[in-house]
Amino acid sequence: MPALCGCERASTPGIDSPSNLAMFDMRTKVRFAHKSDGSHQGLPGPAPLLGRDMGVRYMLKRHFLAGITGIAMAAMATTAVHAKSLDDILSDDVIRIGINPNFPNMSTRNDAGDWEGFDIDVGNALAAQLGVEVEWVPTETPQRVPFLVSDRIDLSLGALTRNTERAKLIDYTVPLHTEVLAVLATDKIDGGSWEDFNKDGVTLANMRGNWTVGWIEENMPNVEIELVDTLADTVRLVAQGRADAIVENIDFFMAFTENYSDVNWRVVENPIFVAYCAIGVSQGNDNLTEVLNIALHGLHSSGMINETWEKHYGAPMLRTVNPDPYF
Repeated sequence: MPALCGCERASTPGIDSPSNLAMFDMRTKVRFAHKSDGSHQGLPGPAPLLGRDMGVRYMLKRHFLAGITGIAMAAMATTAVHAKSLDDILSDDVIRIGINPNFPNMSTRNDAGDWEGFDIDVGNALAAQLGVEVEWVPTETPQRVPFLVSDRIDLSLGALTRNTERAKLIDYTVPLHTEVLAVLATDKIDGGSWEDFNKDGVTLANMRGNWTVGWIEENMPNVEIELVDTLADTVRLVAQGRADAIVENIDFFMAFTENYSDVNWRVVENPIFVAYCAIGVSQGNDNLTEVLNIALHGLHSSGMINETWEKHYGAPMLRTVNPDPYF
């Protein structure tokens, strides 16, 4: 869901090449000052950061994940169900895939009422390799793990970030895609690192309820935050000069920059961090996980995953997943 280096595409002048992405330096000094007015309250996010410098975010995530764990454990206690095996799925001729119903470019309904997006194309490709039909199951972000635990879905898409807390409850496949926390700005403001934007006079656009609002308050205490409701609105604020930049999982914002072709967009060098998202599977459903891993290796190796990402997001994945037969 942030300028880390850049992502360049012909249709978006000014965005740097993905090859320039630099690894996040875990030695980076992060300040833990608190904002005095407490005017913005963000929600905790999905995946804990590594390293003591990311302590604040880790605490936020602990809070968030504790909620997920509680929901999932409650589901386990009340349902005590077993996941459908691969044989059951093949016998039923259908696989139930959890998707986020309100996640444009990942999964959303078009004007005709049909599902479309990156997750939809990937889900259909996986189902085709299994030789079964797909039943799409809308699952909001907090429902993904509980739905797996209670056997309401066979697998979960929806940018499910890998982390150890979730891994105590579900299994993951190999990585499907990445998400990069970085800074998206324009050539109207200088700065080669996310820390360069932490200064008086800088306004960051973000969304209400987004966990990165809290992260910004803790780690970039000198900026102002302008809150809106959608990804598109955040990009619009920057394009119109009403905000200077966006600090978020930038991959998900890139497509909206195409609406402002007269703006020289850039992704700031050096990402804040890179997270790996995978497909969630019920714990112990090893046969299904193994088949999905083999299928994913084929989709990565053929270029389908990266091409599908660029098709829906309008730019290459900022950090691609390199297929490895042993991963």
